Amino acid sequence: VLDDSPTKRIGGDILKGFKKYTHKKRLYSLDKCQTAEELKKWTEKIKTTYPDAFFTVEYKLDGLSVNLLYTDGVLKTAATRGNGSVGEDVTAQIMTIKSVPLKIPFNRTCEIQGEVIMRKSSLKKYNEKNPDTPLKNERNAAAGAVRNLDPKVTASRKLDVITYAVGYIEDGDFDTQSGLVEFLKSNGFRTAEYFKKTDNLEYLIDYIGEIEKERGDLDYLIDGVVIKVDDLNIREELGYTEKFPRFAIAYKFEATEASTIIKDVIWQVSRTGKLNPLAILEPVEIGGTTVSRATLSNMSEIRRKDIKINSKVFVRRSNDVIPEITGIAEHYADSVDVIPPAVCPSCGSHLKCDAVFIYCTNPENCRDITVSKITHYASREAMDIVGLSEKTVEVFYDKLNVREVQDIYKLTVEELTALEGFRDKKAENIINSIEISKNAEITDFVYALGIENVGKKAAKELASNFGSFESIKNSSVEEIEQIRDFGAVTAKCVYDFFRNEKNLKTIEEIFSSGVKLMIPEKKEEKTGIFTGKTVVLTGVLKNYKRSEAQSIIAANGGDVADTISKKVSLVIAGADAGGKLEKAKKLKIEIIGEDEFISLINRRFMT
Repeated sequence: VLDDSPTKRIGGDILKGFKKYTHKKRLYSLDKCQTAEELKKWTEKIKTTYPDAFFTVEYKLDGLSVNLLYTDGVLKTAATRGNGSVGEDVTAQIMTIKSVPLKIPFNRTCEIQGEVIMRKSSLKKYNEKNPDTPLKNERNAAAGAVRNLDPKVTASRKLDVITYAVGYIEDGDFDTQSGLVEFLKSNGFRTAEYFKKTDNLEYLIDYIGEIEKERGDLDYLIDGVVIKVDDLNIREELGYTEKFPRFAIAYKFEATEASTIIKDVIWQVSRTGKLNPLAILEPVEIGGTTVSRATLSNMSEIRRKDIKINSKVFVRRSNDVIPEITGIAEHYADSVDVIPPAVCPSCGSHLKCDAVFIYCTNPENCRDITVSKITHYASREAMDIVGLSEKTVEVFYDKLNVREVQDIYKLTVEELTALEGFRDKKAENIINSIEISKNAEITDFVYALGIENVGKKAAKELASNFGSFESIKNSSVEEIEQIRDFGAVTAKCVYDFFRNEKNLKTIEEIFSSGVKLMIPEKKEEKTGIFTGKTVVLTGVLKNYKRSEAQSIIAANGGDVADTISKKVSLVIAGADAGGKLEKAKKLKIEIIGEDEFISLINRRFMT
């Protein structure tokens, strides 16, 4: 019955599936650099505005990101990163990891970010005990264990969680990364051994060199270094791009390289009709992963690198993820040139060349183009139709005559269960997921349509600027060009897409299938005693829950912030207010107590 009972570590019943979890604060990925020059540009850009800024240096752990929610000091939920906003609830799995505290001294709400890892020593012991089913590498072993529906499997792998960030926190008493790390340690969380701070670029480069040298001696995988601005108030002012925080960057180590033989080059057709060459390799181990394929951009790159079939090439995992061929190791007597296809490898249609790229001229009836379009439409960042992978879409194309995106909404459980490999439950899950997708955010739908040059950020900007799908559809090139970061090319792509009769018919049929777009409600402009003020709450309030006080401030025109910065105009201090109060005093920000806060509210209602 106790929240921190050891019996919670054992692993319970096998789950039926993972529930979704919405993070209290979005989890961002990191921008990357690979050279000292790139890092110098990044630090100088920050130093121009904040000359006294310090930077922290930590390991970039190579595992699976996890977000831990604590309420009243008790672990309530553990979730994967997912798309940054919504992840999967893996609480049952994470509770089996002994380095994750089930209770912490901090008795308010917070979300702790960390990395699930399997140590090299743990992998070795596991494989010695399980010689018939060995695990290939630590990264995949950790990710696979957390995403296994049986918590006992997670427990058997002896995983660790190393924490490094606090996403959401209800009045945390720290305002630097250094203080944040001390907060984690004082609450029983495990942190990486390496942590340094400096305001000097040369020292940053030295620290990176130190870490790279000791990388192989560590008992867990790292693939780089994370550099962050130390001051949390500067971070708040720097803010975020659509994808990355501006106050942090990952310095990625040089990718591990190996040599192997190119056995063949095949050509894949994308949803835009572009043919992408892919090298088929003699399998080779790189960094604990078996690599058997590598990307080749186009014929121009193939010729520039002098790539031939049956030749030995150098292969590396770019950013430790995507395998790429860096050059030729040796040509042999039977080495032959790569010849581009004469016709589309999918549908046999004529091809056309556009600059260095080759395109299929039959986009309406090409199998691979259709499969790619539907797969993109169903992807997590788009309509998020779980179970509709590329392989599944191929089966639907071949067996169920699915030829357009809208055809997926006509599928039935009976049709799916008649297919080989589709059990009743699997078929039901896919149909349910298709049904759920009918209530979609406008941003997700615009992105799902696959408009050329329109990624997720551009789709979000279109939705934000035009407000409705009809307005986007009927907009002129000139109106679209007015959007920040939209150029003439992207504007023309959007305009042309909605002037294409086939595209319009597809959209009409999708809506006829029951798809409805949810447009986020515009916030009603509230006015009142806090209009124009950015307010921070600190300490413990006697008469209100934190959430109630925040709602009152928002209802009276104020914006609520988590940390103290120059943007903050008012601080409401309750009992036991700590570092935030001191910071506010230094910045000479107006400070009031709870009694004065209540007095202001009452005065508002009296008037």
